[in-house]
Amino acid sequence: MIPETKLNILQELINTSSKEEIIWINGYLNGLVSGHGTPATAKPSQPVKKISILYGTETGNSKKLALQFTTVAKQHALNARCTAVDQYRHEDLVKEGYLFIVISTQGEGEPPEAAKKFYDFLHTTEARLENLKYSILALGDSSYPLFCKTGEDVDAQLQRLGATRVLPVQKCDVDYEQPAEDWFKSVINLLGAGQHALQPVAAVPALSNDVAKKHTKKNIEGVITRSVNLNDKDSTRRTWHIEIRADEDLDYEAGDSIAIVPTNRPEVVERIIELGKADPEEQVNLAKSAGTIRELLAGKLNICYLLGSAVKKYAVLSGHEIPEIRMDLVDLLRIYPLKDGTPFAEVLNILHPIAPRLYSVSSSPKMEPREVHITVSLNGFLKQDEQHYGLCSSFLGDLPVDTVVIFYVHRNRSFKLPAPDKDIIMVGPGTGIAPFRGFLQERDVEAAPGRNWLFFGERNFTSDFFYQTEIQQYHETGVLHKVNVAFSRDTDKKIYVQHKMKEHGKDLYNWLVKGAVFYVAGSKVPMSQEVEEALLGIIEEHGGKSERGAKEFLEQMKKEGRYQKDVY
Repeated sequence: MIPETKLNILQELINTSSKEEIIWINGYLNGLVSGHGTPATAKPSQPVKKISILYGTETGNSKKLALQFTTVAKQHALNARCTAVDQYRHEDLVKEGYLFIVISTQGEGEPPEAAKKFYDFLHTTEARLENLKYSILALGDSSYPLFCKTGEDVDAQLQRLGATRVLPVQKCDVDYEQPAEDWFKSVINLLGAGQHALQPVAAVPALSNDVAKKHTKKNIEGVITRSVNLNDKDSTRRTWHIEIRADEDLDYEAGDSIAIVPTNRPEVVERIIELGKADPEEQVNLAKSAGTIRELLAGKLNICYLLGSAVKKYAVLSGHEIPEIRMDLVDLLRIYPLKDGTPFAEVLNILHPIAPRLYSVSSSPKMEPREVHITVSLNGFLKQDEQHYGLCSSFLGDLPVDTVVIFYVHRNRSFKLPAPDKDIIMVGPGTGIAPFRGFLQERDVEAAPGRNWLFFGERNFTSDFFYQTEIQQYHETGVLHKVNVAFSRDTDKKIYVQHKMKEHGKDLYNWLVKGAVFYVAGSKVPMSQEVEEALLGIIEEHGGKSERGAKEFLEQMKKEGRYQKDVY
């Protein structure tokens, strides 16, 4: 036995540690007990001199951290190379000695767009990496069910290929700064870097003020002051302009997003309670929330379009064979009812929390510091030949003026206006117009001398021209120097924004050569891909470049921050 005071300290350590940290502690203690006197993740016998740092980023946080860590490593006499995963040569992986990866998770456990090729490579290669030692810093948002899953997946694949994990995966929530700094301190200490000249871990410089500035999820209460359907009555679509006002100045920038957590429809909740033969007032304590069954189903747990993992767990619980497809909870209960006597609380345990939905901000705080505007399209999709609608888009569209909503700011450091004197080109069909409305507001308020060019597209001119009056006014007053629109259903041959770009390719290329920043916002597939293909074609044709030369030109724009995307 050990003294109670030490036992309490050990218990506190275990209670506050993640699963990965407990695994690491176990290995550490096993190393000590084995008699070798060396923990499982001991420092190398000689200080390491060379490391590689890779980053995969969507919003820029991983890149900023990776660059900061590279600076710190060099201050500790390490030869550190920092590379974006989309620029990394896959064949170099077998040559690496020490590799540290900073990578984020998007949506439902997906890698950043720029990291997908690297992610897929790790899942398909059979290269052996026994000489590789690594650790991973995983960024994510714990509001989503598959928190930091990309980092976990990369870790699992490196393990499969024989690499040695020298530190556990460090998972970071949106307030990532301190755990990220602690992780890299551990890296520096582990490597024994610069021991001849520097103090141990405590001497690792703190993150710069720019990176270390806190961005915690501060929930803000606001009131809907305006909600307008931007589509004409003849349109087959519904898209709302929603204005939310708070009682304080809001800390966001044009180009950011806000996150809103919706609630489930009351009639669906009641049907679930009926099918599950549940007591709606029964109190249930879950890992991340507590309340009555009705409260949890209404506002805490996702009951729509369940992940495959949840459907599998329900199959085990109910004793039914269920196809590996995503389903709503109400359909599961109706088609595959629970066995008699199965406590409904067990169903709640397999459900994930309702994930917040991100909406690009369509305003600038410099226009009205206590307001934030969003542009929300009703997200419809067919499921088993039936029309369904997205939970949050239908939720927001149904909310009347004066309704209170809770939201938090989600920063996007990789989608920002340049200096006021720089020209910008904005390509934003559909709700992709949202961030550019904020950009134009800000440029108008600041009387920015830089030129502004907008490409907008939708189905029909008369019914789907979002913010038409504002755009025309900006053009008439000189805020917008050029506007080109494409309405795909108004002509025999469908015309999209990429076709308009090609029509004006010569001017567009001249703007780029003079330093304009190119932005694209809206649908990732296929819109943003087709816009990039058109852009490469314009650079090739009007710049007199080969296909390879056009790609190099675009890559240079990316490095200079002159090609930015906000796609979903």
